[in-house]
Amino acid sequence: MNTSKKEEYFDIVVIGGGAAGMMAAIAASFDGAKMALIEKNRTLGKKLLLTGNGRCNITQISFDTRGFIEKIGKNGRFLFSSLAAFGPNETVEFFASLGLEVKTEKNGRVFPASDKAQDVLHVLEKALKKNGVKIMFNHNVLDLKIKDKKIEYVELENKKIYADNFIITTGGKSYPVTGSTGDGYLWLARIGHKINSPTPALVPVKIVESWIKDLQGISLAQTGIKLIQNGKKVKLDPGEIIFTHFGMSGPAIINASKTIGEYLKKGKVFLEIDLLPTLGIAELEEKLKKDFEIHKKKDLKNYLSEIFPRKLAVKLIELSGIEITRKIYTIAKSERNNLARLIKNICVTVNALLDFGSAMITSGGVDLKEVEPKTMRSKIVPNLFLAGEILDLDGPTGGYNLQIAWTTGRTAGISARDKKGL
Repeated sequence: MNTSKKEEYFDIVVIGGGAAGMMAAIAASFDGAKMALIEKNRTLGKKLLLTGNGRCNITQISFDTRGFIEKIGKNGRFLFSSLAAFGPNETVEFFASLGLEVKTEKNGRVFPASDKAQDVLHVLEKALKKNGVKIMFNHNVLDLKIKDKKIEYVELENKKIYADNFIITTGGKSYPVTGSTGDGYLWLARIGHKINSPTPALVPVKIVESWIKDLQGISLAQTGIKLIQNGKKVKLDPGEIIFTHFGMSGPAIINASKTIGEYLKKGKVFLEIDLLPTLGIAELEEKLKKDFEIHKKKDLKNYLSEIFPRKLAVKLIELSGIEITRKIYTIAKSERNNLARLIKNICVTVNALLDFGSAMITSGGVDLKEVEPKTMRSKIVPNLFLAGEILDLDGPTGGYNLQIAWTTGRTAGISARDKKGL
């Protein structure tokens, strides 16, 4: 009985059928390259369909290349040359060339005009088919086999896939239900790549205080947030927060989660929430003084319910130590000023970040020092290219992370095509 595995040969093989993988395959498949895209799921783009709450925030066009990079953080400089070649504007043009109509909303967020992520996936799948890319569904990669310091073939359960060049776009560990289970990190570590510890990013936070669950479902459009550790305060970006049964979520918290996670590694972390960031403490004290005089016969909870959601108004009174039934005219100056300070500074204790199951993206990944920024080629294995979330690159919400996927995927695809037979 012949037990040898079947063999297939390609010019370029992409492993991982998410945003970066599909873009890499499309970019690499011109000029007659024989292409394969290996995907462990039954369908492509499972995580793509979840982005933007199912609407798919394709990119972010508020900034030029330098401004975009600043939003990514310290590792953003790695993207300078690839973003200059294929940035947000080029991404919009690319999708337009595929027949996708898009729209730009506030804060520079670009979505498909239909508000359906499925339409983004559809045009990508159509382009893959048009370019003759062979898609291999339901295939788990077992290992990468190295010969003469290059990848010779990819081992699947029932076959070996040979190629001149390989592109790995398997993502990180966020939303593991979509197939992002960190497999790529294991393969790459085995062949010599350094993997900076993957951690959940863009994720809600758990709060210690049990009263937080009483505010479940309340959202506040604009709050100020400061992180406190060992008496030192770090101002975080303001924005919308949402109270949950376990703690806090919303864009402002999610975007701050990476910073919160970094501080949690050093010790206890507190968050100071400013419910009325447009007013200074002296201004708020003066406003309450005047309002209390005008509305002195009102119940305090009814007055505060005109400013905040009722459940939050009641909680503020409870936390301030004032009886819930008090009329405004019975409130002493010291009690009024304590209430003002509480509104400007609700302090909560961070327990932990939620895990990868709730994280939008992964922070950490392949160390960028081991990847050529202009080509996405591995400096460890010369016929290997890397793109997307598997790299140690991540940004805030608002289209940044998908743009990283499009940019690095396209760069890797073009580079692998140009270096065919390296």
